[in-house]
Amino acid sequence: MKLRITQLKLRLDDYRLSPEAIAARALRLKPGDIHWAKLVRRSVDARDKSDVRLILTLDVETARPMRPLPRNAEPLEDAPVHEEAPTACQLDHRPLVVGMGPAGLFAGLTLAQAGLRPLVIERGRPVERRERDVEAFWRGGPLDAVSNVQFGEGGAGAFSDGKLNSGIKDPRCRRVLEIFHEAGAPEEILWQAKPHIGTDRLKPTVRGLRERIIALGGEVRFETTLTGLRAEGGRVTGAQLNGSEWFDTDHVVLAVGHSARDTFGWLCDMGVRMSPKPFAIGARIEHRQSDINRAQYGRFAGHPALGAADYKLAVHLPGGRSVYTFCMCPGGQVVAAASEAGGLAVNGMSLFARDGENANAALLVNVTPEDFGGDDPLAGVRFQQKWEHAAFAAGGSDYRAPAQTVGDFMKKQPSAAGGRVAPSYRPGVKWTSLDECLPPFVTDALREALPLLDRKLRGFAHPEAVLTGVETRSSSPLRIERDAACVASLQGLYPCGEGAGYAGGIMSAAVDGMRCAEAIIKCGSVNP
Repeated sequence: MKLRITQLKLRLDDYRLSPEAIAARALRLKPGDIHWAKLVRRSVDARDKSDVRLILTLDVETARPMRPLPRNAEPLEDAPVHEEAPTACQLDHRPLVVGMGPAGLFAGLTLAQAGLRPLVIERGRPVERRERDVEAFWRGGPLDAVSNVQFGEGGAGAFSDGKLNSGIKDPRCRRVLEIFHEAGAPEEILWQAKPHIGTDRLKPTVRGLRERIIALGGEVRFETTLTGLRAEGGRVTGAQLNGSEWFDTDHVVLAVGHSARDTFGWLCDMGVRMSPKPFAIGARIEHRQSDINRAQYGRFAGHPALGAADYKLAVHLPGGRSVYTFCMCPGGQVVAAASEAGGLAVNGMSLFARDGENANAALLVNVTPEDFGGDDPLAGVRFQQKWEHAAFAAGGSDYRAPAQTVGDFMKKQPSAAGGRVAPSYRPGVKWTSLDECLPPFVTDALREALPLLDRKLRGFAHPEAVLTGVETRSSSPLRIERDAACVASLQGLYPCGEGAGYAGGIMSAAVDGMRCAEAIIKCGSVNP
């Protein structure tokens, strides 16, 4: 008999027990009565700091039927499965996929699986070369506008925590996890409640996805930028690459990411419909990871069953602003994420082990089109650039980041030095005031919110916690309009993923890439 057991509480000291042993104990059966058991999901219940538990979901097959079933068990039914795209397809021209972040990679893979031999282009470099370029910048070298945290194989997510949790409900999500695992991601992502790959494990996984696209007949080109589109009768007929080469195609997946500002500009000039979109800006906040562990797990902090604690906080202020944490990186570091000369942006990342000294998260305030002015689709881009340039100047104009302790920030006084939390940002920070590089409505909202957030997580507003600015690229500041078939105002153009305004992380971007590719495949499907 096949069962699913949910809400199964496990003491932390029992975390090494096999799924079979846990299932036998939960069902009050002998170990030999369990044919097999599989861990489906594991989370942590830390609401009671005196009794932190693991919460498991198990799929089990028993040797004989059970009647009656335990209250937390039910017959196992097959989960909804996303149907693979049809392989009986043909198009007049090969499709083009622009960008190799999660949206572009999964669009390219889906098209390749359908036998359509896509050309997948990326303005940056392969992930193994990109890693060296980024490390050189973090050590104090010059910014490489082609290969950085924003541009290159894997997209911006390649230098993050590799988080795969998402709020979307789509059967493609499970398939995305399986594909990542098949490409080299750790097996844990298949059952973690908050799956993450980690920056170190994500890079070879991205390379595995590239190799799979090529093995299926796709073509991949690096240092290749989309610089124009040719259209006839309101439909794409070709794409210009690197300002000179033309590629004949009538299907273009535009998965350029949220930092392809030059691409947004010429598309807007071309008349492709787009609109400004709300986003958020703020800073990265850093604490000692050991302090976060104690705040979340109490006396169980440091237990090997738990690892590094995370958090997700939000508060809605009386004036209408929202302040919230985003992309929390346990045991991670704040990273230099600039992609344009004269501008400074920060992000966060952590390795799979999450074993660094500090924890960090974006601490953001919502921004609306009314804040950055008018209906111009590019107004949000210019707003981002304004504050990135201010941060560059506040940091000393050498890509050091402006930083301030929370205590000094709350007192509205510049910081001269840090305390027990050492900033992890490289190539280094300049102690100053974040009022120099954030809008007054943002700093006012942060000061109002920090004490409220401290009530939700003890020590969050500790005076020696560090704020490092500025975080401006948590999401795209615009949306490229598309219809229900994922097609833009220019026929044959498929705006896709986070940059186009249709995703908010690795998982949702990958799913959107699959969705856009499936729309193209539908155009070329033929009866067998």
